[in-house]
Amino acid sequence: MTAMVTGASRGIGLAIAEGFAAEGADLCLVATTLGHLAEAKRRVNAQGRIAELLELDVADRSACFDGVRSATKKLGRIDILVNNAGYHKVATFRDHTPEDFDRTLQVDLYGPFHLMQAVLPQMLERAYGKIVNVASLAGKTASPSQCAYNAAKHGLVGLTRCLALETAALGISVNAICPGLVKTDMVDRLCDQRAALEGGTPEEFRATLLTRIPSGRFLEPSEVADLAIYLASHESDGMTGQAISLDGGMLFA
Repeated sequence: MTAMVTGASRGIGLAIAEGFAAEGADLCLVATTLGHLAEAKRRVNAQGRIAELLELDVADRSACFDGVRSATKKLGRIDILVNNAGYHKVATFRDHTPEDFDRTLQVDLYGPFHLMQAVLPQMLERAYGKIVNVASLAGKTASPSQCAYNAAKHGLVGLTRCLALETAALGISVNAICPGLVKTDMVDRLCDQRAALEGGTPEEFRATLLTRIPSGRFLEPSEVADLAIYLASHESDGMTGQAISLDGGMLFA
């Protein structure tokens, strides 16, 4: 089993890479800076698996296709693609610049689009493949001060469902995970930026966020990884086109 995981240097992507390696996968680990992948490579190698490293900005379409070709040459094939790389900007709608809006969509929506188009031909040739898109609860709801992020994640959920319909009879499954608040540096930055925007301290804003989670806690990255492992396994062969909320009950609170 082989997998390509973007945004693999930290947080959810790092947990997914480590979890896949524990299940016996060799990996292509992708990040915008090669040096940041050292810990991910160490964890994968500690499981006795291969870790090929790829420096890639997923917003660069040509680089995405080159990267898939390189990973395929080194690993033999790509059975699983996990689109996890993300960009997030906190700003009110009126203050969102076209540049920030475009960068968010380029990374969070166009990046998965490029990589799915790049990897799909080999999956179709083998009549097998698993694609897992890490979207967000923001792909199902509205949120203040992150219109570009929500727009991109709504788009990714829609893209997931459309590709799933086109490939359901061809041996390929395409699903999305929609996490709520996870213990990552992205959530740390969210707390810092929202506190700066609205007043108060990051700790006060974090406490406010916790009141919105019925389970009363942030998720661990490993919990998202466990769901990704399931969606990449044969046990989920009958599941495609789903956008699964993993949010401690936030969606219905």
